[in-house]
Amino acid sequence: MHRRQFIQNSALALAMLALYRTDLFASPSWARAYEFKALRNDIGIFTEQGGTIAWLNGNSGFVVVDAQFPTTAPHVIEELKKLGDKPFKYLLNTHHHGDHTAGNISFKGLAEHVVAHQNSAVNQKLAAEKSNSLDKQLLPDTTFGKGWKAPVGKEKISAYYYGSGHTNGDVVYHFENANIAHVGDLVFNRRYPYIDQDNGAHIGNWIKALDQISNQFDNDTLFIWGHSLDPEKVTGNKADIKAFQNYLQSLLTFVGGEIKAGKSKEDILKATSIPGAPEWKGDGIARSLTAAYKELTTG
Repeated sequence: MHRRQFIQNSALALAMLALYRTDLFASPSWARAYEFKALRNDIGIFTEQGGTIAWLNGNSGFVVVDAQFPTTAPHVIEELKKLGDKPFKYLLNTHHHGDHTAGNISFKGLAEHVVAHQNSAVNQKLAAEKSNSLDKQLLPDTTFGKGWKAPVGKEKISAYYYGSGHTNGDVVYHFENANIAHVGDLVFNRRYPYIDQDNGAHIGNWIKALDQISNQFDNDTLFIWGHSLDPEKVTGNKADIKAFQNYLQSLLTFVGGEIKAGKSKEDILKATSIPGAPEWKGDGIARSLTAAYKELTTG
């Protein structure tokens, strides 16, 4: 385990806030130590700011899943280079949000391929054009629809798409031999999620996607979450997936019941917890309530 203190000056922090303001939920602290930790079978995780990064130290090269920010991605690159002089075979994006893809630019000229779902690639480009930051992006050069596979040394990587959930472009990357799956933001572990309806999120479909994930993987699968209330618990098991699925279902049940009872949106937004899912905490309950209200009232 390696930890270093990352310190940013205030001007840079403010600039990053402006650029990635839609993803502030993912970065509660702008100055924290980073962690580079092995899990099993030459696969590990990196945490600092934004979505959890996974990495593979393969015998034929490195693979990195997600890239956080331009100020943090160089740290995972530096740590991987300490493990050997190897090519970076793939940079894999779970979805397009800035706290997962803004750091892609740090892999320019380094990663042989950047891979993402086709919707994620479209979303990333549109968001960059809207914010006039296309020159700061490294967009995917390899996209797919339902799935994607690639061997890297002794490991086999498979990508799976389950339809709209957190966005319309979220995928799961499975390291088959290690039996480790990075689910990105399809799971927020005990933390209120961001439900990005502007980019195709759908709570009902998200619940179905989690069913598919639970059925597809076995009890020995180690899952990596995009975000967790406890930063030390960014990995877990199928029970955690079921718990988050229960949160989403409880959210719809609660908001639906309040609507039937004649409550206004303003009254519904006064809730401070979701009945049936008290473990979910942190900032952002209003985002969940608003998204559920919109989905249930507009379809």
